[in-house]
Parts: sequence; structure tokens; C-alpha cells
Amino acid sequence: MLGVPYPTIFVEQAVKLSILMPVYNEEARVAAAVKQALDVSYPCEIELVIVDDGSRDRTVEILTAIDDPQVKVFRHERNQGKGAAIATAARSATGDYMVILDADLEYDPQDIPKLLQPVIDGYSEVVYGNRSFGGHSSYSFWYVMGNKGVTLAANVLFNSYIGDLETCYKLMPVALYRSLNIRSRGFGMEAEVTGKLLRRGVRPYEVPISYRARSREEGKKITWKDGVEALWILGKERIRRKPGS
Repeated sequence: MLGVPYPTIFVEQAVKLSILMPVYNEEARVAAAVKQALDVSYPCEIELVIVDDGSRDRTVEILTAIDDPQVKVFRHERNQGKGAAIATAARSATGDYMVILDADLEYDPQDIPKLLQPVIDGYSEVVYGNRSFGGHSSYSFWYVMGNKGVTLAANVLFNSYIGDLETCYKLMPVALYRSLNIRSRGFGMEAEVTGKLLRRGVRPYEVPISYRARSREEGKKITWKDGVEALWILGKERIRRKPGS
């Protein structure tokens, strides 16, 4: 639950954080997204693992020009979806922990140290960033209601009380993410990650974060169909027999 400390699980003296950035046709924003991510004062060593998911604009050219030892860039020849891009990034990550940061500037990288703090303090291994939607941070009424509906479905199915299932900011050990064996290639990966965590009895620690949704005209890609897919994935995960399946 938001703001409620978990019992101490472990205390890590030093961790390395892998920031995974999936990118698709973001020529107008990706340079700023990378700069913002690297400008943060992190309490640990970091790497930024970027996967271009088959962009057809100047995104690849912009990423190729990046010269920073903290940045790794990979490319899919064709668009495969966010889940596929994160899978590639997670396989290439060398950190102890990972967090996803989209390149659309909707999330503020300055919030990432807040997500990492419960790990450093030993409260939890899995931390979600919880968005509080307002007039300045919602794409539309139906977008917010859809997000709340999917989150409510997860809470009912798994008898949990998380606040924001669809948040991009999901911080966890890299090894844990890999063990989830996420199969969703697109935005459904958000529901699959949360469903598999909840089915294993993992209740994410949540911290409040800032958020500003962009409009469809600005390039927002998620649609109502992704919400329907998320509900289907949650139901499927709920009835699976074995946590590792």
C-alpha cells in the first residue's frame, strides 16, 4: 500500500540500476528523454539501456549520435511492441535492479531515486510509481477510467490493493523480471507483469510520482483495445496453476 513500510527484507550496500527505455518513432522527444534520464543525481551506479523498436523516423539517427558510456543502444529491425523491446533490454541489462522509462516525456526521471529508496532502505524489492491523475495529468476521462478499471480488476482477482497497475515505473530485480517470462509483446506486458507478481504473492511497495499524459496528437499510442487485452491477461494469469508457468 502507498506509503506503508514493508518489514526489512534486506539491506544492499551498493546496487546498480538499469533504466530500460523502449523507443518507437520518438524523434521529437527521445533526445530530451535521454538527457533528462542522465541528468538525474542517482544514489547508485546506473546504465541506460535503449531499444529502438523499429522506428521509421529519425529516432535511430538521434540514438546513434549518443556518446555516453552509461548508454547502450539496441535496435529491432521491425516494430514488435513495448513488451518485446523491454524483453531485449532486460536480456542486455547488467544491473541488479531495473526500472522502465518510456521516451515520451510523460514520466519525470527525477522520481526514479524515490522508487529506489525503499530498496536501499530494505523495505521492498518491488516498487511501483503511483500516479495521481488530475486535469493536468490525464489524457482523457476515459483514459483515466480505463486505467482505474484495469487496476480494480487486478485487485479483485488477486485480493490486493495496488493503486496503479498500468504505471510505467515498475522497479524490481532484473533477475525477478527475467523469471516472470513475460510473453506479451505489446502494452499487455504491464498487466502480465503485475498479474504474475500478485500471483506469486508479491505486493509492490508504492510511492507517489508526477505524471503528464500527452495527447493523441502528440503521439500517445495506447488505446482502449490495450485495456481489453489487459483484462484478458489478468484473468488468464489468475487461473494459471503454477506461479512459474
